Amino acid sequence: MINIKKYNMKTIYNCWIVLSVLLLATSCNDEWTEEQYKQYISFAAPINDQGVMNIYVRYKTDGKVTYKLPLTVSGTTMNSQDLDVHVAIDPDTLNIMNQERFSTRTELFYELLDEKFYSFSESVHIPADSYAETMNIDFTLNGIDMVEKWVLPLTIVDDASYNYMSHPRKNYAKALLRVIPFNDYSGTYDAAQYRIFLKPDVKNPFTISSQRAFVVDDRTIFIYAGTRNIDYLDRKQYKVFIRFPEKGTDSKLLEVWSDNPEIELELDEKKACTFTMNEEMDELKPYLKKIYITLYLYYSFKDYTTVPGTKLEYVVEGSLAMQRNLNTLIPDEDQQIQW
Repeated sequence: MINIKKYNMKTIYNCWIVLSVLLLATSCNDEWTEEQYKQYISFAAPINDQGVMNIYVRYKTDGKVTYKLPLTVSGTTMNSQDLDVHVAIDPDTLNIMNQERFSTRTELFYELLDEKFYSFSESVHIPADSYAETMNIDFTLNGIDMVEKWVLPLTIVDDASYNYMSHPRKNYAKALLRVIPFNDYSGTYDAAQYRIFLKPDVKNPFTISSQRAFVVDDRTIFIYAGTRNIDYLDRKQYKVFIRFPEKGTDSKLLEVWSDNPEIELELDEKKACTFTMNEEMDELKPYLKKIYITLYLYYSFKDYTTVPGTKLEYVVEGSLAMQRNLNTLIPDEDQQIQW
């Protein structure tokens, strides 16, 4: 005999489960037709472990270069209205970041990029049915001195009269753009074969793991003499300029000099400063172009700031090597190079 009570309870239970699933599905479908979050405006400018976002801009002696910074509308539904997002320079955030990260180490501070080097529209139009738009920043970097760590700090401006709100989280509503101009020869070189000798000791050299080369113009870079780098307070006095020959010539000779006579930079009469530059396509990734640059440098200089009243003489010799990888599938050059 069938247990009617048990059968009815099982049927009721199964019906309840089915009904619950249907109600949940209906609820979910209705729920996703409505906005689940605020439609905040944000920069797509994530910071790195240095507290900034590096942006690479091709150096051009004459003419401007445009960098496209994305602005996005967050949320679960498509933006339904035209938005005119206002953007302004934000030196206060830059000052706070410098104080929090470096305290009194002013030589490490990021510097506000001079307004003569950039321009942009104060508002960016994001049309309805779009969740993102790019903000065009025009850079004209002729004459920039890369001794400083230049940053362009931006913020999304809020106002009661605007029909949008910036993202409440600081790192979304702010953009700290560290501007790094590049040419064909700038970048970070491996210094495994680079030696710095303090005379008269020529057997126990100082070594560094890498050497950063900064842009001066389209075919000139500078490095810091000896073991100095961008974190030294006196770095400006120890710039070593390196100029490459005009493109299309067969010359491999480098021009090397300093703009500070106090360091008494001298070249080795027996060893010329030269370079090699080669390129090849990757065997496994045919879209990847590899460019190899090697600098052979031989010079001496005097350090007159470390020990006041005493000049320490250094001899530098060896090679610096850099590999630059280019993804040829990407049309934008600043994005093409794999930094």
